[in-house]
Amino acid sequence: MARIAMKEKSDGLYRAILTLKTEEEVYNFFQDLCTVTELRAMEQRFEVAVLLNEGMIYNDILERTGASSATISRVNRSLAFGHGGYQVFFDRAAEAGEGKE
Repeated sequence: MARIAMKEKSDGLYRAILTLKTEEEVYNFFQDLCTVTELRAMEQRFEVAVLLNEGMIYNDILERTGASSATISRVNRSLAFGHGGYQVFFDRAAEAGEGKE
């Protein structure tokens, strides 16, 4: 029963994110939702994912981002064995001609 309650709570968060329409709305929502430390950690993981996707090696990513080897490894595992969330972004960014921050 507790698992269902947790899923409903997380579903509410994801539905809330889907209602946001502009980059400014998303930025403001996450500024309100997260601490500065949480935001920086997510931003760092995203940057690591982008760099791994571009083929950059661990040592170069560590030097460029300051991310720990554990963080880089965790992101790499998500890219390889995760739920495909990063890949959806990479595919859509490529279609839109973007892909880089």
